[in-house]
Amino acid sequence: MSARASDALIGGSGLGLAGYLISRTVQGLFIAAISGGLFWLVWIYGHGLRDPRYLDGWVLAGGMALQLSFHIAKTASLSLKSAMRWRRVHIFAGYLVVAAFISHSDFSLPDTGFEWALWTSFVLVTLSGILGTYLVWSQRAKGRIDEAVSYERIPILRAELKRAFLAAVTESGPPDAAINLPGLPYDAWIKDLCTTHLEDFFKGPRNFTAHLIGSQRPLKRLTDAIDTLSRYVDQQSQAKLATIKNLVVEKDRLDFTRVSLGLTRGWLFVHVPVTYALIVLTVAHILVVYAYSSGVW
Repeated sequence: MSARASDALIGGSGLGLAGYLISRTVQGLFIAAISGGLFWLVWIYGHGLRDPRYLDGWVLAGGMALQLSFHIAKTASLSLKSAMRWRRVHIFAGYLVVAAFISHSDFSLPDTGFEWALWTSFVLVTLSGILGTYLVWSQRAKGRIDEAVSYERIPILRAELKRAFLAAVTESGPPDAAINLPGLPYDAWIKDLCTTHLEDFFKGPRNFTAHLIGSQRPLKRLTDAIDTLSRYVDQQSQAKLATIKNLVVEKDRLDFTRVSLGLTRGWLFVHVPVTYALIVLTVAHILVVYAYSSGVW
């Protein structure tokens, strides 16, 4: 993500934050206006001595068909720009579908077991969709996700960071010929720090819970330990510690990416199957309604 995009998203500058808040406010008002218009239209339709559930029911079915088209489009080879456009339409239409569902259910809970199955499926799809939207937003807002990194490449990148860390620890600078007396054991101090605090950190994924809640306290403890030692060593050792610190930050970012991408993948295993189950139940619901009604509008 570019610095400008990141600023616009998380408020890195006042103008970026203002633009982001304005766009979200306008979008929210637009969704509220369309939802209010749907409720008003259903109210008018019902006062015309017609069953309003046919109107909002078909609006709901149309919205769900649009949502299904997003899942179908994802299977095609779309460019990144097209995929982002589809995702925005998917999220926007999702909020409108929620309004149609509330209107169709007449602000009440289901009565039969089949209606409960429909209601539960829709609620699960909605909640998982909101969770997915939050996950995508949080990944971009924190600016710690490299979009070029896939979940499958994370173990490879982690192994590369570990090799770079070990190389940085074992590297020793040239001896100072101007001083015959032995210097302070800076390399031994650095090695002790790495063995005590950092070696286990580079062995595998770490701090799952912290990354899950967005806490950087474990990273801060490691970097504080490096910074503390850096104050007591010479300039050459400070450069080595700076390299090690950068590797620690990159490893922590990679662990965060692993948790975030893992959540995204796990979320899809809930959202997508329940979506298709909801489509099947909806088709069955339409068939049942028209099979046991006169069909008079």
